[in-house]
Order: sequence, then C-alpha cells, then structure tokens
Amino acid sequence: MKYPKIPLAQTVIQLCKLKNIKHIVISPGSRNAPLTLGFTNDDFFNCYSIVDERCAAFFAIGIAQQTKEPAAVICTSGSALLNYYPAVAEAFFSDIPLIVLSADRPKHLIGIGDGQTINQQAVFEKNIVYSANLKLDLKDENKLSNKEELPIFKNLENKLERFLGVQQGIQSDNEEEINTAINLARFKKGPVHINVPFDEPLYEMVGELSITPKIEELDIKPLKIHQGELKDCLDEWYVSKKKIILIGVLPPNAIEQQWLNDLSNDDSVIVFTETTSNVHHKNFFPSIDKMIAPLDDVDFKSLQPDILITIGGLIVSKKIKVFLRTYQPSQHWHIGEKNANDTFFCLNKHLVVKPNIFFTEFLPKITHVVKSNYRETWTTVKQWRSKKHLEYVKQIPFSDFKAFNLILKSVPNKTILQLGNSSTIRYAQLFNMNPSLDVFCNRGTSGIDGSTSTAIGAAVAGSKQTTFITGDLSFFYDSNALWNNYIPKNFRIIVVNNEGGGIFRILPGHKNTDNFDYFFETKHHLTAKQLCDMYSFEYTTAHNEQELETALKPFYSKSKQPRLLEVFTPRTENDSILLDYFKFVK
Repeated sequence: MKYPKIPLAQTVIQLCKLKNIKHIVISPGSRNAPLTLGFTNDDFFNCYSIVDERCAAFFAIGIAQQTKEPAAVICTSGSALLNYYPAVAEAFFSDIPLIVLSADRPKHLIGIGDGQTINQQAVFEKNIVYSANLKLDLKDENKLSNKEELPIFKNLENKLERFLGVQQGIQSDNEEEINTAINLARFKKGPVHINVPFDEPLYEMVGELSITPKIEELDIKPLKIHQGELKDCLDEWYVSKKKIILIGVLPPNAIEQQWLNDLSNDDSVIVFTETTSNVHHKNFFPSIDKMIAPLDDVDFKSLQPDILITIGGLIVSKKIKVFLRTYQPSQHWHIGEKNANDTFFCLNKHLVVKPNIFFTEFLPKITHVVKSNYRETWTTVKQWRSKKHLEYVKQIPFSDFKAFNLILKSVPNKTILQLGNSSTIRYAQLFNMNPSLDVFCNRGTSGIDGSTSTAIGAAVAGSKQTTFITGDLSFFYDSNALWNNYIPKNFRIIVVNNEGGGIFRILPGHKNTDNFDYFFETKHHLTAKQLCDMYSFEYTTAHNEQELETALKPFYSKSKQPRLLEVFTPRTENDSILLDYFKFVK
C-alpha cells in the first residue's frame, strides 16, 4: 500500500481509519494532495470526488444522515473552505456529525500575500462543535520560519535530541486534537473542523508508515433522570388536565412504540407531530397548521396547555410557534440530550436524557388517570378538519395544493422521502404522511442551498429508494448537485415549478407588482430539461392533473437512469388556493 510521505497526513488518515470514518468526500485541489492520495489509496475508505465544495458538504450530510456516522469532507486551502459554511451550519443545527478536513499553508506562508490563502483557523467560530488547528511537522531545521527556529546548541547531539523532542510533542498534540475532534463529532452529533497545514513537496509517496498514532475513545454512559426531578414532573402531571406533546425533527424509530401507545391512551394529552418527526399514531395530531390555522381567540384559549413537552429538533410550523408564544403554558419541558431551545419563551425544565429513557422512567410511575376531555374535544375538531380537507381537494383546480396531494400519495411504501425547504415542506405538513416512509428535510437552518445535494448523499448511503420533492428555486439554486457520478439509477426528483418563489405570495407584501415579481418572487421561465440532458436524467413533465397522474404511474419503476418529473403549476393562483384552504376547513 502507498502512503503520503508527510507524517501529519499519515496521522490524520490512520486515525480516521482507526475510528471507523469510512465515507470521505473529496474536492480537488493541490494543497490537500497528501490527504487525497492517502485516502484514495486505501480500500478501507469509500471516497467520492465532488468538485463543488458546497455540494460536497451537503452530500456528506446526506451520507451521515443515513449512516448515523460521521462523514468527512476534504478541500484545499483558501476560499474552498468557506464554501463548506452553509453545510457546516446546517449540520450544527441539525445534529449531523460532519468532519471538515481543510488543507492549509504553513504558518510562515500565511499573511504574506501568498495565493489561495486565508485565515482558516477557527473560521466557523460559533457554528462548530470543535475546531482543531494542527501543527506542521518539523522535517529539518531549514524548513522552520525565522520565528520558529530551534535554539543553537554547541553540541550537535543535544541539538538533535531537542529537535526530536519537539517533533514528538507536536505529533502527540496533533493526535490528541484529531482524537478529540472525531470523538466530539460522534458524541455531540455535530460538525468539527480539523485544519491541516502542509508544506511542499505535497505529492511524494512511501511504502511504509512512519507513525503509529494512538486512538482515544470516550467512555460515555447513558444519562439518567434524577429521581427528585422525576417526582416533580409527576406532581405537575397529576394536576394538569391539558398537556401538549410537540414532536419536531427526529430520525425514524426514535421513540419506542409502547410509549407512543401509552401517550395515545391518555385523555389529557394531545400529541402534535410534524412531518419530519417520523412519529405516527392514529390518535395523534399531524398536519398541525390544518388544525390550528382556522382557530379564533376562544379556540386558542381552549387549546392552551397547562404543560407543553417538546421532543426532537426544530419546529417547521410558524402557526404553532405564534400560538404557544401568545397562549403560553404554565410549564414547558424539553426532553433531549442536546440544547433545549426556548422557542416559546417559557422553557422552565430541560430533562437531559433521551426520550425513551425518560418515558421508561416516567410513564410506568403514573398511578392514576387524570380526568379530562381535552383529547376528545380536539379529536372531534381533527375529524372535521380531515373531512373538509378531502372536500377541498376535490373541488380545487390544478395547483400546487392539488399537485402535492397527488405526489405525496404516489411515493412508494418503505422508501426514503427527502423534502426541499420553503413551500415544499410547508405543503407536506398539510397532508397525512404515509407512515412507512422515512422523511427528512434540512431544517437546521431551513435554507434552500443544499437540499438536492443532501438528498443525493442520502440516496447513495441509504438502502432504500429515495424520492426528492422540491420547488423550482431550490432546485435551480443547487443544480450543481447533479454534477455527481454516484447518483443511483432509482433516485427520483420531483420539481414543482411555479415559476418563482411562490412562498412569498402567501406572506405579507405587495403582490403583482414589478418590484415584487423581480426582487421577491424572482419570476422566471426556466425548466429542468437542459440540466436533465446534461446530467443524463430521464425527463418528464406534467401541466395538469391528468398528465400528473399519468406521469406518476411508471415514475418509480426500474430504470437505466435516474428520473426527474417537472410539474408546472399556475404561479398567480397557488397562493389564493392555499389561503382559502384554511378558511374552508374551519
């Protein structure tokens, strides 16, 4: 086997191997050549070549999302690193383990006007779990800058001993930093940055390793809830007749079914589930906006909970945020090991344990039923909303709403559904999701910049067929995602093209003006056809309900190429159809 000659490169690669980091996404460059050569010459690693660094990092997020293990990205020095920033922020707020390995110039070449050089240390600042800035190997005295020169010794033997001691200290420090970064990526489930300086020559290879790095593991014991805290929760539970459990972003199967069943049988509990929660039960309340958007002040006071329990990641529904900020509960508990967001400005208890651990301790200790008609009352409302929803879908013309109704029903059972941001995730929230689907969306920062790349990464790493539904602006914004040699043949993209940022038409603003069309909605007449031709996707279109139904029938079947379906909807009608929906279901 061939190894890069530079010991620091060997150290990074071998520690990644020892710590089982298998997926390595590489963007081309020269300064990162020692890492690229080392990783790609070792069959242990699955290496991917993605030119666009922004796409590469989101692609790695998709891999980490599915494998639940850190994925690494590698880039050259300079502005290449900054292109990772959107994905680093998304990983940070979505709890995705991502390892950023950036090559850098030696210290003596930074700040002197050398090309492709920026200040890379701690460049991600507050949006990172850990930053490690490694030290350059001391190859010989002549490689040191004037500021780093070793003291002049009278005796050459003393000088050599001093040099070796410094070198061993640097090697030990680097190993500790790499170990710490990778351990924290796993433990804290977030992005870490390892900045690696290399001096030339960069391309030399050797047949044997010159280092034997030591692996350091974290000894992590599951957190448990304190019994005094548990008693306080039980005391509050017994005196509260109205409780809402709001579940945000979670991976599939995150909460054991037995606890979901127990919660579903409690008359004092309403469980609101977001599309991204991957939690389903017939007694729960999905489609949150459909439930609460038509409510008035009297209704909101009736729904106002005594206790709010939040589980999982960030919440999509803006309407429930407004509701719970205005009609605050007396108690807000968040259950989870990571930070508790005070989203509703009334958080007073953070239970720092996994939800399953909390429910295992808590639910069996509930000794008597709290009499309440809370769930029964709102179940009646839910049934009415569902009835009116079906009536509305039947009577409306072809539009975004009608298209999403057909598309979401068509996604095959037991597959992965990736959703784009903006309008796509919000429309999906209005429909009952197929419980056999694994649903994902980049809700950490809620940006449109990497949804396609993430979906492709998930399709590559996942064992199930993946469908990605997105809007037109999001798709075109991340079109370099298709510049990828690893897209599975069974990967499917559905682009709902309403010729602009349709979400802005349902927000307050002066619609149907030149200023609005140009600067907010960004009206356009682009299509995905040329991109499909360039990147070898089968391309199909639909302009009405019948064409969409016809196009969806064979869409998911076996194919020689990945497929894209572009659905064109009426730009100026979608907003009124959506806004009228909330009035109709009341």
